[in-house]
Amino acid sequence: MADRVTVIGWDGSPLTEAARSALGAATLVAGAAHHLALPEVPPAAERIRLGSVALAARRIAGHRGTAVVLADGDPGFFGVVRTLRAPEYGLEVEVVPAVSAVAAAFARAGMPWDDARIVVAHGRTLRRAVNVCRAHPKVAVLTSPGAGPAELALLLEGVHRTFVICEALGTEREQVTVLTSDKVADHVWRDPNVVIVVGGRGSGGEPAADRGGWLAGHEPDFPSAVRGWALPAAEYTGRDPSAGAGEGRDSAQLRAAQLARLGPRPGDLLWDVGAGSGAVAVEAARFGAAVLAVERDASACARTTAAARRFGVQLQVVHGTAPRALEALPEPDVVRVGGGGARTVAACADRRPERIVTHAATRDEAEAVGRVLSEAGYAVECALLQAVELDTRVWAERQRSVVFLLSGSRM
Repeated sequence: MADRVTVIGWDGSPLTEAARSALGAATLVAGAAHHLALPEVPPAAERIRLGSVALAARRIAGHRGTAVVLADGDPGFFGVVRTLRAPEYGLEVEVVPAVSAVAAAFARAGMPWDDARIVVAHGRTLRRAVNVCRAHPKVAVLTSPGAGPAELALLLEGVHRTFVICEALGTEREQVTVLTSDKVADHVWRDPNVVIVVGGRGSGGEPAADRGGWLAGHEPDFPSAVRGWALPAAEYTGRDPSAGAGEGRDSAQLRAAQLARLGPRPGDLLWDVGAGSGAVAVEAARFGAAVLAVERDASACARTTAAARRFGVQLQVVHGTAPRALEALPEPDVVRVGGGGARTVAACADRRPERIVTHAATRDEAEAVGRVLSEAGYAVECALLQAVELDTRVWAERQRSVVFLLSGSRM
């Protein structure tokens, strides 16, 4: 086992005294090609080109001497420290940090970043990174080859955002470019790069970044937002009496059960098909999911947009009738069908989301929807929900609703 392992972060600036001292005593140095070319690397030290960190960790664990690992930015922030500290290698690690690429990118842009979401995009996580960019007004994306600015912009088609693209930070080739998302795919970008994706507005109409917060990685609190989940429909319609009887088709209790089965989370894309007042769409967005709210009624679309603004969340409203309106939409992770029946449920199942949740007014309708889900390869659950609203002044029944809740989980 190596006698000592020092991980040195490098951001392009001169090495600190502590970093030079550790590097000067090293008998093994691991890093990228530009790290190994630094003049401070001892000529007699064994050199490892850092590709797989796990392979390098095994080599270091078997080395007798003093090892140094060089990494760009802050190696403890989405960096090599996590792998090197894995129990199977048994390494004791000291860290000499540097400015992270994310901090440097926001500094170049002159922007605060305590309210930013930070994601890593590679082949397996690109979709989820894009969904975070859909759902939040400020996101820093640590990219990789094949999952860079152009790919992000192409998958964000239809969502207006501004990209701040920081290429080769800390080197002589450093360049910072600001473009709207529709122009990004027209360029070729150099690796490595960090992309800041900004856009959308907070509640009250002001840019979310202009208001201070208290919890890193989250937008500031929205004073107008009501505490709690599965709120009464009036909270989403703005208590507008012109919202119409159709807005009452889903009870708050049904929405709570639907959201519990959907489990929307950051990185997910939820389709809310037949969004109505937008209550489910807004609440899913409050959980951090990206949301596409599909609705054929133009006035309901406007109310959904207004509700999203009131609650300070980002979502995209699609005016159209399912199933045709679904054809051009990006692939969903979870789907809630608020209207459209078995035909719309079948169209959603064809896109293979992880979960589909809907409801039916009658047992015959529930059985028809259940058959569609089963034939599409989903495990189906059904529950009969009854909600009774009481007038607490006299403890008399005010309203009763009975509905079949259906949920399908992809097998």
